Amino acid sequence: MYHKPVLLHKSVELLNVNPGGVYVDVTFGGGGHSRAILEKLGKEGRLIAFDQDPDALKNKIDDDRFVLVSQNFRYLKNFLKLYNAVPVDGILADLGVSSHQFDVPARGFSTRFDAKLDMRMNPSAGKSAADVLNEYSADRLQNIFSLYGELRSSYCLSRAIVKAREEKPIETTGELMNIIKECLPEKKINKLSAMVFQALRIEVNEELEALKDMLRQAAEVLKPGGRLVVISYHSLEDRLVKNFFRAGNFEGKIEKDFYGNVISPFKPLSGKAIVPDKEEIEENSRARSAKLRVAEKKDV
Repeated sequence: MYHKPVLLHKSVELLNVNPGGVYVDVTFGGGGHSRAILEKLGKEGRLIAFDQDPDALKNKIDDDRFVLVSQNFRYLKNFLKLYNAVPVDGILADLGVSSHQFDVPARGFSTRFDAKLDMRMNPSAGKSAADVLNEYSADRLQNIFSLYGELRSSYCLSRAIVKAREEKPIETTGELMNIIKECLPEKKINKLSAMVFQALRIEVNEELEALKDMLRQAAEVLKPGGRLVVISYHSLEDRLVKNFFRAGNFEGKIEKDFYGNVISPFKPLSGKAIVPDKEEIEENSRARSAKLRVAEKKDV
């Protein structure tokens, strides 16, 4: 299986699909969420999906109601305009890395394999993880590990990397693992090394900036009453989504109008994040860290 979607039925249920509506799956992957949406759409319905990973194109669905855009979802608004699909009735985002990306050694996303340090979701775009490790200053690396990995050992990690690359460029995941072991306690090596890889992946793919771009544009392209459903997998993503839904900004600063109404394009429909049940976590370990939030576009 390319990817087993998390919170599949709950997320599509909360999207509140109108059979004749226009919907967007900004993280197509293996197509699990898209297929579930198409099942609820009628003949007049439309679904536009996005995925920047060329591997995902192999999963394209043969359906006249479906279009797959091979682009980062940060270009959401431009491509929806191109396909004459604005406004839309709902948007679904299942963030993070697909099971396929983790399981293919050559992609360099996983600590389980010794492979080239790539980590690009679009292998033909931007800097690879190796470029970041070999070109960034110690201070910049420290900042990445601190902000995106929330690692206390960010100072040690950045200095160890700079020291190692003075002898030879860091090119593989195995070489990186050998370096970071100097700075991480042995008992927590698996958890903390995964956080190091997460930090690099976020930097390489500009994930948080792309998420911000998508959320802002979602507020513009959704019709009043339309829904945005987002599944995130770490606190950095979830915090951005929560703040934007609640306050209309990424800092979470509540501002009100003259009548005391919160100035935000969205109305959250769930107080707390929705999480998978025990049964789903047992069937799919990736679901363990998932958090789902849903909001509705206000009628301004």
